Amino acid sequence: MTQGADQTEGVGSAAGGDVGGGDVAAAEELAVAAGRLRAELAKVIVGQDEVIEQMLVCLFARGHCLMQGVPGLAKTLLISTLARATDLTFRRIQFTPDLMPGDITGTEILQEDPETQRRRFEFVPGPVFANLLLADEINRTPPKTQSALLQAMQEREVTVGPRTLALPDPFFVLATQNPIEQEGTYPLPEAQLDRFMFMVLVKYPGRAEEVEILRRTTADAVGEVSAVLTAARVIELQRVVRRVPVGAQAFEFAADLVRATRPDEKEGTDFVRHWLSWGAGPRAGQNLILAAKARALVRGRLHVTTEDVEKVAPPVLRHRLVPNFNAEAEGVTVDQVIDKLLTMVPRGGTGGGGRRLL
Repeated sequence: MTQGADQTEGVGSAAGGDVGGGDVAAAEELAVAAGRLRAELAKVIVGQDEVIEQMLVCLFARGHCLMQGVPGLAKTLLISTLARATDLTFRRIQFTPDLMPGDITGTEILQEDPETQRRRFEFVPGPVFANLLLADEINRTPPKTQSALLQAMQEREVTVGPRTLALPDPFFVLATQNPIEQEGTYPLPEAQLDRFMFMVLVKYPGRAEEVEILRRTTADAVGEVSAVLTAARVIELQRVVRRVPVGAQAFEFAADLVRATRPDEKEGTDFVRHWLSWGAGPRAGQNLILAAKARALVRGRLHVTTEDVEKVAPPVLRHRLVPNFNAEAEGVTVDQVIDKLLTMVPRGGTGGGGRRLL
């Protein structure tokens, strides 16, 4: 089953039911686990609260995350620290122009049996066979190599020769890219971008945060990070996210928001037709709902509101909208288009009542 079909099934099953007593306890544990993960990350990472929350939402929603920011903002450090705090197997791939698909997925090598003296091919797994994969500077390798991640991110499996091998569960791709230096880079194809649930913008720290960074990084002390979640528990909490109920208003708001990004749809406004060539596809709506569910639980709520959908809209949509020449000529960014859409798309309500977990 593809990820898209899996997401549709999960959203549908959550809409009609309610969370049982056992799920309430698990949902409370997710909120506690998110707080503990924040505390562990804070031992190493200064600030970046919004980035950390979006990364945790992506993790619990079983999505993948693309992080964009200039060098030196601790993107790689944040990801490796998350791996230590979750006790997940972690691999890092430094993407370069000469990287080949086999360097990611693995390759078959010819081995000789010392007893029979017969030769046979044996598969050596690549770094993609991990729970958490860091694709560092993913836009520095050609599309041929980038495409090696397509099947892994979508179906969570890898095909090598005649065999198809399942990847470890959970499987979480965190990719980074630098928005400044574009020489020698290869923009990610739209199909690759669409596999990421979020594109997270990592911004410069505030002044007080930067002073604290200077204090920590120029001293001898190093924060000791402890594992607070196992891989098995992460899988269980990801399943709880799928069972969070969603009201009709949140579904309708997500659908209206996605449809409003499409220039050719009747819901598209004049400014969308003026500034965008292409809008978001159905996977964007699926990710809006799943991310809203995870955000609600991370924030200690057992119900999804339209505010949850609104808050996850920028990271879900910013890499799925294609600006045209008019937008570039007028200096209009995709985030400005999203902000304008959020002020115009009506909300049917708050997504229903509910109680807080914590």
